[in-house]
Amino acid sequence: MNRPKPTSLGAGQDTADRVRELLSRMTLAEKIGQMCLAEGGHDHPPAVLGDDLRNGSIGAVLNVVDVEIVNELQRIAVEESRLGIPLLVGRDVIHGFKTVLPIPLGLAATWNPDLAREGARVAALEAAKAGVNWTFAPMIDVSRDPRWGRIAESFGECEYLTSVMGRASIEGFQGDRLTDTGSIAACAKHFIGYGAVESGRDYATTNIPDTELRNVYLRPFRAAAEVGVGSFMTSFSDLNGVPGTGNRYILSDVLRDELGYGGFVVSDWDSVRQLKIHGLTENDRESAYTAVTAGVDIEMAGDAFGNHLLDLVEQGRVGEAQIDTAVGRILSIKFQLGLFENPYTDPGHLPEMASNRALNTARDAALQSIVLLKNEGGALPLAMDRLRSLAVIGPLADEAYEQLGTWVFDGDPGLSVTPLQAIRDVVGDRVELRYVRAMANSRSRVGDEFDEAEKVAGAADAVLLFLGEESILSGEAHCRADISLPGDQVELVRRMRLTGKPIIAVMLAGRPLTLSNIVDDVDAILFAWHPGTMGGPAIADLLFGREVPSGKLPATFPRIVGQIPIYYSQKNGGKPPSTETVVFIDDIDAYAPQTSLGMSAFHLDTHFTPLFPFGHGLSYTEFDYKDVRASAEEIHPGGTITVSAELCNRGDREAEEIVQLYTRDVAASITRPVRELKGFRRVRLGPGETTTVCFELNSDDLSFYGQDGKRTVEPGLFHAWIGGSSDADCRTRFRIVA
Repeated sequence: MNRPKPTSLGAGQDTADRVRELLSRMTLAEKIGQMCLAEGGHDHPPAVLGDDLRNGSIGAVLNVVDVEIVNELQRIAVEESRLGIPLLVGRDVIHGFKTVLPIPLGLAATWNPDLAREGARVAALEAAKAGVNWTFAPMIDVSRDPRWGRIAESFGECEYLTSVMGRASIEGFQGDRLTDTGSIAACAKHFIGYGAVESGRDYATTNIPDTELRNVYLRPFRAAAEVGVGSFMTSFSDLNGVPGTGNRYILSDVLRDELGYGGFVVSDWDSVRQLKIHGLTENDRESAYTAVTAGVDIEMAGDAFGNHLLDLVEQGRVGEAQIDTAVGRILSIKFQLGLFENPYTDPGHLPEMASNRALNTARDAALQSIVLLKNEGGALPLAMDRLRSLAVIGPLADEAYEQLGTWVFDGDPGLSVTPLQAIRDVVGDRVELRYVRAMANSRSRVGDEFDEAEKVAGAADAVLLFLGEESILSGEAHCRADISLPGDQVELVRRMRLTGKPIIAVMLAGRPLTLSNIVDDVDAILFAWHPGTMGGPAIADLLFGREVPSGKLPATFPRIVGQIPIYYSQKNGGKPPSTETVVFIDDIDAYAPQTSLGMSAFHLDTHFTPLFPFGHGLSYTEFDYKDVRASAEEIHPGGTITVSAELCNRGDREAEEIVQLYTRDVAASITRPVRELKGFRRVRLGPGETTTVCFELNSDDLSFYGQDGKRTVEPGLFHAWIGGSSDADCRTRFRIVA
């Protein structure tokens, strides 16, 4: 292929100089073309988009993953347009490409940023082989409502965990340098507050006070800006009455001025024109004006910029200098990606799809993501030498596609190893294995196979029950008002319980589920999320004790949906609930007088605690924590303190524990959460082994944004906990003194 038309400044020159030189040669129409991201996933893209590429009306395409077609689009752009500016090629590479890793929420359950980094790296290598150079990931919306379908795409409810995992993912996608083979530009989304949509309904309104915005929802995006993420994406939702795509306050005042972010901002899909639907603008022209002046640099899959920006500049409503700034940001990332030197993809320079590296990473991620929620009486692991027969029941035991989860446009179900396949591989002919699907899908009702499932379960030594929700039940626009097990799965559990056999439930789902109606009817629960390509082998290894569970919950599991929002870092309020203060409906006498004395913040019809707290996850061994201590009683602002604890493996298995550090600012100028995650570490210990786990805390780690919008470190008392979940009870204390 021919090389692109050269600019007067070579690759060795400063990127800013190259951008300025190229901008000086561009017409206004060509500049606006760089701000237009076109859908290319239909028909034959070179024929459909060819003329627009030749006249410079398109600067980026998305949803083209055929490398030959991508190269042809690049050829037209660089050889047949006036200035030869190469294209950004975008794709939703969310948790893998051909090889699929666990959904991001599952990946967060690994609490392993190194694994998140490696997972993003292997995904980038596969996507780059198809010609993709820009991914719309990671999604770093703090997500505290499991009804929201896109919680599956998040790293959960904690701003700290989300920041750490999001940063690692960006580093994996972008590599050491964007010019490196296989590096692709990342996109931090959705700016900002999308995870707080009302009632967990996608695209709905969000209302977030400024202090909460900065202390919680902004934190992962600040981390993304600091690590140099290639782009930001706006939110579909509004924030305090102003849609994200037209919100000058968050895009200019916060993102540009406060965070100092210099990369480009892309709208979400057609969200510029949707400003009219929100009721912020009257027509597409005003939508284009509002979005560009707010700080949007590229419009995705809409035509408001292409149809109206030229006129808006010629009328003087939008300054050309503002267009230059936006286009400069776009050109800068193209230079950083090395596209002007090498716009074409040679797939031979990249690893094969589903390489050993990719499959091993997917298996490790699945293994570390699975959370052992319950294990009554040591039901797990299954002892092969004591098993003669095993029943495998349920609609998700052998679904190669469903285990991949949401956002897997390019995932190959043919690569999936299902739990049923993997279990057969493990037991071979040593255990009689009988499988009954029982339900056509997770939403099915009681059918004839329930009787067969009960018969097979009754004849087995143990029952593996694969339940949950298909991938279509989570993800964008797939929100649920009721997050209990769909269909008649609860009845299936009840029928299995009647057999009197040990029941091990393996849950595959894209969100936390309310499991109160089945938790007492099963002996063990492995929560596997949607575990991806290698989910089956990971599940089988855990079931039979080849590996030990180590995953921890990145989101709280409510008892019932009415508890939502429920998350570990809530505020105390003036009347926090306790076992001494709560009253339950069944305990209230008829005609009892109305009173609020002694009452507290709880629901009459359920316990005030969650079913499973944030950070929860059991093991096949027992870890003990003791002697939590601080290295000093006091530190000054700018100082550092070490908080440590003794950790002992009391069991007979070598295993990994995710040690978690939480703090509380006891009294401050604004009320602070009851606990905040401040650090975590994976620690592997052999049987009987003890170690000291230490965390360093700088006073800045204990800072927060006050009512004036400024970050502050206030003197006062702090509590600190180290343990295996957010309800750890081993505590110490220290003070910050002025």
